Amino acid sequence: MALLPILCYPDARLHTVAKAVPEVDSRIRQLAKDMLETMYEASGIGLAATQIDVHQRVIVADVSQEHDQPLVLINPELVWTSPGTHMNEEGCLSVPGIYDGVERFDAVHVRALDAQGASRVIEATGLLSVCIQHEMDHLLGKVFVEYLSPLKRNRIKTKMLKARREDAR
Repeated sequence: MALLPILCYPDARLHTVAKAVPEVDSRIRQLAKDMLETMYEASGIGLAATQIDVHQRVIVADVSQEHDQPLVLINPELVWTSPGTHMNEEGCLSVPGIYDGVERFDAVHVRALDAQGASRVIEATGLLSVCIQHEMDHLLGKVFVEYLSPLKRNRIKTKMLKARREDAR
């Protein structure tokens, strides 16, 4: 397995819309394993392939305390959303150190392929529901800060660019 570099906002590649995975093969299974390792190493609960500059519809997640319930979703699609929503405090591995409120559906049902290529429907609530919705946004080229006001978004962008310049020194 390999740790993969995570793109940081405002990198334009984060706005690339991911393409469907035509076939779940050994390359995609290895990608999912590498993404899980990268996510765990970065202390995250979810990661979309877009965040590692692979523009295919693959997300991984694990919201368990023990990090022993990895979930791989290939070509995920929302098939049901709850009528209710709530505000959640979200962060993102591509926007390190930034947390803010985003409104999400209380529950979702997602149809996707697993790492073996089998179709399944995940019924998610709570943190898993939030995580899946957040990661699916990445596949559409959307970063959570885009839900925030233009003023907040610009402040975050400035902060991230400043941090990148300081890291380059």
